[in-house]
Amino acid sequence: MGFTEAVRTVLKQKYATFSGRASRSEYWWFVLFYLLALFALIIPAFILAFATSGGGAPSPVHYTVVIWMLFTLAIFLPLTSLQVRRFHDRNISGWWYLALFIGSFVPYVVLVTAPVTIVISVLPGTEGPNKFGADPLRPERSAEVFA
Repeated sequence: MGFTEAVRTVLKQKYATFSGRASRSEYWWFVLFYLLALFALIIPAFILAFATSGGGAPSPVHYTVVIWMLFTLAIFLPLTSLQVRRFHDRNISGWWYLALFIGSFVPYVVLVTAPVTIVISVLPGTEGPNKFGADPLRPERSAEVFA
């Protein structure tokens, strides 16, 4: 799966789909898209912050921050569903991601939860079908197993 196909799949086909599985390529291409989009929104904010002087009226930086916050809110649901589907690809329940996400708000616990989430996202998925669906890399193998 390539960059544009991954972005299209996550944003159009599986925007809030928490069932099924997501391959590593789908996950990491979408993470790259997310980071590039964040940088595309943050860089103008820094440029505007240095170019404008302080005053009582809202500056362009305020508008840029609002746009960044709206983007983050819009992308939160597909990013979360993608992470849950990535956990499913490893044959791990999505409820574990919720536990890790909530645990990351506890001071110092994030030092454990963040690396665990990254390691699970980096590891390859289970071969063949699992309890969450067919293998996203080889969907034809599910027909062999059940034949």
